[in-house]
Amino acid sequence: MQNLKLFTEKEKQHLLKKRKGESKFGEHIQLLPNLTNIYDDIVNLDVKYVIFGISEDVGVYANYGNSGTYKAWDAVIKVLLNIQSNGFTNAKQVLVLGHLEYPERETMTALDASKKKHINGARTFVETIDKDVTHIVSSIVKAGKIPIIIGGGHNNAYGNIKGSALAKNSKINVINFDAHSDFRAEEGRHSGNGFSYAFAEGFLKSYFVFGLHENYSSDNLLKTLKKVKHIKYNTYEAIEVRNELDFNSELDVALNHISSKNFGIEIDCDAIENIPSSAMTPSGFSVKQARQFVNHFGQHENTCYLHICEAAPTNKTATKVGKLITYLITDFIRAHGN
Repeated sequence: MQNLKLFTEKEKQHLLKKRKGESKFGEHIQLLPNLTNIYDDIVNLDVKYVIFGISEDVGVYANYGNSGTYKAWDAVIKVLLNIQSNGFTNAKQVLVLGHLEYPERETMTALDASKKKHINGARTFVETIDKDVTHIVSSIVKAGKIPIIIGGGHNNAYGNIKGSALAKNSKINVINFDAHSDFRAEEGRHSGNGFSYAFAEGFLKSYFVFGLHENYSSDNLLKTLKKVKHIKYNTYEAIEVRNELDFNSELDVALNHISSKNFGIEIDCDAIENIPSSAMTPSGFSVKQARQFVNHFGQHENTCYLHICEAAPTNKTATKVGKLITYLITDFIRAHGN
């Protein structure tokens, strides 16, 4: 795969900050020395989790959003490698594969988004990213491992869902921790319609949106969500503002909706308060609640992937974003391991 950059031993050693008397996570992870075929390369490895990044924001640009989600992978890998390796973190069960990278990204996202031809070009290019993500996720799931996908826009949910469904030879379910449903019109691929495309094409069966923001969901979209029997949602306001619903009880409601078959966990950083993202919110769930969410769903045996997206770190906030996503990754590994 020409767009997949393997994570190398040289890169790992460059990023590792070793300390006497300590054992770092990055010292115990597994790597692929070379790539022939992802499935063949990993099927016999003694690992449970395969982490890879997606360094792109073309899908966000194609949705008229703010760029920067391509930076999340670099922010995360620097932090993840340097947490402690101990009985809680299970580093030996992790393979860091590498990341998808697109040289066209910089030129494409610098174009004038008010011109329809530029947006259409970006939406066409997202289909290329879709194919890459689908192939990698399908290969990992087929090999009996769990992919953990980091970075990029929420357009990549489509590839996660399609790849998992193809590997399982069955539709899958999804739980989405998000301020938005991303179930918008099939108008060309972008970060706002990954789930609607996956549903229309027969890869997604049951879908639950957790914490939808009432101010940012159109009336037409809400009507669409309500009329599709396999889709359910709750709103942030109902849980955290009006206290009509209880956060912990809603975790169980959502789990009951999607846990009867294989399901993916989608975490959009737009839903977490004051986290630098493509649509950062001053009012959202706390980091603690996001971690509890990952822990709750990660424990279930039917979990087939974790995707953390839409974080858009700046130079000043890279460490903050890296730590947040690293917490979510390790929370998931701990939960699923138990």
